[in-house]
Amino acid sequence: MTVAPTIAAALDRGRNGFTGLRLALALAVVISHAFSVATGAAGDEPLARVTGYTLGEHAVNGFFAVSGFLVTMSGDRRGIRDYVLARTLRILPGLVTATLVVSLGLGAALTRLPLSEYLRDPGLWSFIRGTLTTFKSNAALPGVFEANPYRAPLGTVWTLKYEVLCYLGVLAAALCGLLRRRWSALVIVAGLALALSIVTGLRGSELAKGTETAMRLPLLFAAGAALYLWRDRLRVSAVALACLAFGAVVLARTPAYPALLFLGEAYGAVWLALGPMACGPFDPPADLSYGIYLYGWPVQQTLHALCPQMSGPALLAPAFALTLPVAALSWYGIERPALALKARALGRRRLGTIEPAGP
Repeated sequence: MTVAPTIAAALDRGRNGFTGLRLALALAVVISHAFSVATGAAGDEPLARVTGYTLGEHAVNGFFAVSGFLVTMSGDRRGIRDYVLARTLRILPGLVTATLVVSLGLGAALTRLPLSEYLRDPGLWSFIRGTLTTFKSNAALPGVFEANPYRAPLGTVWTLKYEVLCYLGVLAAALCGLLRRRWSALVIVAGLALALSIVTGLRGSELAKGTETAMRLPLLFAAGAALYLWRDRLRVSAVALACLAFGAVVLARTPAYPALLFLGEAYGAVWLALGPMACGPFDPPADLSYGIYLYGWPVQQTLHALCPQMSGPALLAPAFALTLPVAALSWYGIERPALALKARALGRRRLGTIEPAGP
């Protein structure tokens, strides 16, 4: 019987599917939004009725688990200056560009207001400021998408707030030396899982979505971090993944279900990237996931505004056809040059650590 390799051994092979996995997760977010963009009701998605969470939420779960794994690896292998520069240049250039493209380009083209009035409207500059400083995702642009169920043109950037907070958590852990004390990650994971289970048990269906999200995303990130820090002990095992999945099914109607589901998804994401997806053509040369995540929503919002009679799923094909080229422009024109700038700033020709894109 073949013994499953440890996570550390799988990493040492040099091949992995993290880029391909992030691409698949970003595309899953676009598919999920096909329902909510058109109807304004995310619960209409079939997967939400089966698991309690939409396909997009499951995809974001995977993003945060992968991010926790890779960002913790970045913090462990690099110095503080290196880490801060890497994280800033990976997230900020793409976000700034997307904000300006959507507000000053797409918004100016679609607004019902005269262009001069649109550019003078305080709401435009409030949108830009709020998106870039607080990752505000529910703000609208003046005269844009007024007939859509959702008016927000950048509806996915809210997750970046949690991503940045998790980045700061890794930075604090590195400064305190906790990345060398791997037990600390288990304490954080156990504490968040227990807290989520207790709150779920107390509030049940009345638990506010925002409260659950504020616990869910840090838990997934911390679980990914723990998988990296315990890489010498934990294995890339299909049996372990099956046990977690079975436990989630058995406890589906209990307060422990959400926490166990999220832990299973975190392990499953790393298992996919270092297991099945590491042995095939799942390592695309361009990392389009961040661009797809940023631009998929405004593209779908635009298509629905122009063709409101079409259902969300019917708009998926044109949404992909438009989003993928825009994401490629973002990668080759903004994100990859930023990574090259980072390498030059650090005095290296290239950086060896895999670079996660924000969800």
